[in-house]
Amino acid sequence: MATVTAMPSGSHQEHHGLSFWMDRVIKELESVRSSPDADAVHDLRVAIRRCRSVAAVMEEVDPDPAWPAMRKVARKLFRGLGALRDAQVMDAWVKKLAPETDAVRTYLQTAFESNEPKLRENALRVADRFDQKAWKRLDRTLSQRSRLVPVGSLAAECLALERFESTRELHAKALRTERPKPWHALRIGLKRFRYTVESLLPEHYAAWSDNLKRLQDTLGEMHDLDVLAEVVKKSDFLETEDCLKLWQENIKRERNDRIETYRRLTLGKTSLWNIRRSGLPTNGRIEAAALARLRATARAVDPHVRRTSQTSRIAVALFDALKRAGSAPAFNDPALRRVLLFAARLHGVGDTDAGKSPQKTARKFLLGLTIPPGWSNEDWELLALAVRYHRGAEPRAKDGPFSKLSAEQQNSVRALAGVLRLARALRKCGVVSGAGIKAEKSADAIVLRVPGLVDDLETVARLAAGKHLLEDRLGMPLILKATAKPEKVLALSPRQAPEFSVIASD
Repeated sequence: MATVTAMPSGSHQEHHGLSFWMDRVIKELESVRSSPDADAVHDLRVAIRRCRSVAAVMEEVDPDPAWPAMRKVARKLFRGLGALRDAQVMDAWVKKLAPETDAVRTYLQTAFESNEPKLRENALRVADRFDQKAWKRLDRTLSQRSRLVPVGSLAAECLALERFESTRELHAKALRTERPKPWHALRIGLKRFRYTVESLLPEHYAAWSDNLKRLQDTLGEMHDLDVLAEVVKKSDFLETEDCLKLWQENIKRERNDRIETYRRLTLGKTSLWNIRRSGLPTNGRIEAAALARLRATARAVDPHVRRTSQTSRIAVALFDALKRAGSAPAFNDPALRRVLLFAARLHGVGDTDAGKSPQKTARKFLLGLTIPPGWSNEDWELLALAVRYHRGAEPRAKDGPFSKLSAEQQNSVRALAGVLRLARALRKCGVVSGAGIKAEKSADAIVLRVPGLVDDLETVARLAAGKHLLEDRLGMPLILKATAKPEKVLALSPRQAPEFSVIASD
């Protein structure tokens, strides 16, 4: 409910990570088992909420099943304490809003007090059933996995930015109405943002915590008042209708005061939203932050990160070389280069699912991720399809999601997937980086000069397959030439079978 537990002394300067809060859950659980009073119940729910909030954030980066497992283990305990906590908060509000002589107050307090023993009994039952051993096992696993997103890193800033933008949208919706539901959604969104910043950006949190807590308290009190209004509305207190009406008016007035307080804090040039936004990535840093977040995902799920990184460097070098050679207008498009960069970093994410098509698995996985800041749905679908066709069967105009694209989008997928296929083939042929790759375009062909390329028959066969889609997109042959001495040319014409001979250059 509304009230937010005071942080431990000095917490504005001290960072408490996931392991701290998971350990705190066990400690607060003991307090509840000893005495499930209002403070103990609230403190335990806050500790659980912090853990679950971190898990929800990390699930966007790391699909490890331990994250949802942690949230599941804590869910019954969190919900089981909810009814008792609600009753405790409502009782406090009733005492605050009316004197002891008020008939409605007396009636409501009596109702709360009569229900409390049953609610306490239920809270103690769910507390006793909490699986501490499973919780501690998850703590050991997740304290390691949480390092995928280092505290204060660009990836952490990206995750905070995503939650900031989501919360700001909820803020805009809430301001357009006085209905409880949008304001409740804003309250939840703000909590998620606050706990994300607290866990991942402690320096930001040190500067923002007081204001964030003030906003959260204000929204929490509004929610409490909404719940109380429903309690009063459904009350079967029949002594006088005027008493109930007076209560409803009083609750509405208190709620409107909180709305005005929130508006005052969040509108105008000094808006807290503007202040917070200024501390998160903007302009060019948004792309860097998004890439950092996706690199964390690649580290989490790609079993061959080093291999993927090599292919990525080769792919970007190929794209840039083709741009400098004026090989096709597509390679002059910076947006397409960004898609290639991200696709290259992520093309290995399907390799963990043994027995299934890795490229299909990768596309499905990518479409299930939260789209990074600065990306449109269309660009993200383009990336997912580029990964889908970076190996295996080439895209065909009448097949699957590829068939639903426009002709221009299909050509973009062919260009991106074609570059990835060739980069992958070059890595398999012993090329370890994209350094020194150059392209030259003539009327008849595009020559790619690749340092370190080996000139054996296996290389010829592999490159014939690897370059086919890109040749098809460019509409002319790609001739790959080794720049090592003595310089060799691998004369590979389009669609030619692998029995090519290796021709020495002049």
